[in-house]
Amino acid sequence: MKNILKITLIALTTILLANCNRSNAGKSRLTGLSFNDPKNGNYIRSNSFEGQKPPLGMVEIEGGSFTMGQVQDDVMFDWNTTPKKMHVRSFFMDEAEVTNSEYFLYVQYIKDVFPPSEEKYKHIYNSVLPDTLVWRKSLGNTDILAENYFRHPAYADYPVVGVSWLQANEFCKWRTNAVNLKTLIEKGHIENIFERDSVRNFFDTDVFLADDSQLFEGDTTIYKRGVRTRGRSSNAGPNSFQGRKITKADGILQQKFRLPTEAEWEFAAKANIENREYNNIRGRKKYAWDGKYTREKEKRSRGDQLANFKQGRGNYSGLPGWSSDGSDIPIRIKSYPPNAFGLYDMSGNVAEWVADVYRPIIDNEANDFNYFRGNLFTKKMINQDGQVVIVGGETAQVEYDTLPNGRIIPKQLPGSIKYIPITKDDATFRTNFSKAENANIGDGDLNSTRYYEDDEERFASRPSMYNSPKKPMRVRDSITGRDVIATDSKSRTTLISDKTRVYKGGSWSDREYWLDPAQRRYLPEYMATNYIGFRCVTDKLGPMTYKKRKKRTPTR
Repeated sequence: MKNILKITLIALTTILLANCNRSNAGKSRLTGLSFNDPKNGNYIRSNSFEGQKPPLGMVEIEGGSFTMGQVQDDVMFDWNTTPKKMHVRSFFMDEAEVTNSEYFLYVQYIKDVFPPSEEKYKHIYNSVLPDTLVWRKSLGNTDILAENYFRHPAYADYPVVGVSWLQANEFCKWRTNAVNLKTLIEKGHIENIFERDSVRNFFDTDVFLADDSQLFEGDTTIYKRGVRTRGRSSNAGPNSFQGRKITKADGILQQKFRLPTEAEWEFAAKANIENREYNNIRGRKKYAWDGKYTREKEKRSRGDQLANFKQGRGNYSGLPGWSSDGSDIPIRIKSYPPNAFGLYDMSGNVAEWVADVYRPIIDNEANDFNYFRGNLFTKKMINQDGQVVIVGGETAQVEYDTLPNGRIIPKQLPGSIKYIPITKDDATFRTNFSKAENANIGDGDLNSTRYYEDDEERFASRPSMYNSPKKPMRVRDSITGRDVIATDSKSRTTLISDKTRVYKGGSWSDREYWLDPAQRRYLPEYMATNYIGFRCVTDKLGPMTYKKRKKRTPTR
């Protein structure tokens, strides 16, 4: 009987406390004003945040400190990977590279939304297509790969290649919008627009948050409901939009997908979590896996290669009947064991683009927290009426850019918000940044600018270090009447410029030396190869980890 009374008392106390917490959950802790209540101003407060789930295809990478750079002997003696201590924040990363099938979905979507048959869209579809001719070789019989690697189902789960850094970035932006569109449809906030033939399916997250009437050709009947509030307006009809519009404060929308920074990529690839002993790192990791060698140690598959790479001159996969790595070109994702974070192919298969502008030295004295070189600070363009400018709308035309290789790309997709670099006025009296473009910040030498040779009297005998080509222009040939690409004939002294990007990890065509996650190489952002792919990351919000700390066992 006593036990029954105790249980009843505990149950009643729990119910009272729950009701009390529920009554206070929607109120300001300091003022008592109700949130999401039309009778109290309808001020916004989202529900309690209990952590993010990894997005589809991603794994969580818990941040922390690590030694960025090479910890082995520098056989090249170029001091390009000098060890630096860095801290990286927690983030989510694709468990494998973006595949041909996933990128083909993106290509199909762009063709559907921006038909190349329409004059104003004619360059957009071609701008996202991979360069399949990267497989051609002057002395090689490889045309079969140029014709089939991207589209044939035999290679659907192989990593996409022939994609430039610029194209990889555009894929990340599209993925953000595609995921948010699907989320809003699944949660019932908007109709399934894919079932409406009369509405273009382009969706932009920033436009949705700033002015959703600019989406779906202005058809606002697509919006079914927003976030629920405590009351409802008396004049709201049964078929009218209910609740209030969704904002970023509601935590419904996915954070932006992007390319990983070099520090994030290397941190994730090294996965020192398996080498951690209390608060120290035990030993040095040469590859994405633990161990000094590229071959499997386990008895069942002993001797098999742990990555796809070139093992010697003319040896891409081993002898017939005894293939040591299973492929002579990129192989299907997840063909090898993952590293300690659960990431596949961080060493070998294809190298991967990262976000950073290349410089020989990583400057952790300037910044040792979430290091990244290449920030371009922008702001939304506002017209005379105080409204955001939409690309391709009534107040702005679609602008195209011609790359040095002659490819024409849109500066921004039609229907997205136009962003412009910040001005000096925006950075006045700031101590954390002073200009919009920060690719060459802190270089410390005049040679880092392409305009170094402009002062011919003073610097005539000293060539520019980062001497980049002038932007090519389309001009009309006076004789043939055809448009041609005109460039300058000035000689180049280096590939390094403010448009040169880092790529990491070894590939199917690289020797074992490049499998070290610390190794870094570079290529202009508009170029593509048959050995560079990419994967996406997105930021993790809130604490570094929601895992509870375990009590330390006291030593005796």
